[in-house]
Amino acid sequence: MHPLLERISIDPNVCFGRPCIRGTRIWVSLLLDRLVEGETEADLLADYPQLTREDIRAALAYGAELARERILPFPLPKAA
Repeated sequence: MHPLLERISIDPNVCFGRPCIRGTRIWVSLLLDRLVEGETEADLLADYPQLTREDIRAALAYGAELARERILPFPLPKAA
């Protein structure tokens, strides 16, 4: 397990058990979604001053870990 994952908490009593940055109510999925939309690390740090660069890297590590462990089915492209 990547050491950055220690920055992620999953508590059924916090944010309905969604993975969050430890000590906050900032969802990992929120950070990943914003990065996907093209926002930068600087944007996230400006909007969430309680975050650190390592917290953002932890969110990415969490996403990578899920991608390794779980396969989501995607529809195959239709033949032409």
